[in-house]
Amino acid sequence: MTPGLDGRWDVRRPGGLLPPMLGVGKTIDGARGYTTLGPLRVPFRIQGLTLRYTGVFSSLEDRLERDGAGFRGRSYLGGVEFGRFELRRP
Repeated sequence: MTPGLDGRWDVRRPGGLLPPMLGVGKTIDGARGYTTLGPLRVPFRIQGLTLRYTGVFSSLEDRLERDGAGFRGRSYLGGVEFGRFELRRP
């Protein structure tokens, strides 16, 4: 469990060519959580500041670092970074 990570988060893209992440969020409770993409929930386990997805998404992980009242994150697929995002309270 990572202090300050529990709860509901809005996911925002800080910029770039891809569209904004409207309707994407994360809910975290202790050592587990899920990312919401519309009606879809994608579960993950938490290890420190790393969110490791499970099941068919097991090659995906998000690595976080604190940023004021929120977090900055980088998404990795098979160990290769493919995106950056921010977590902010709604």
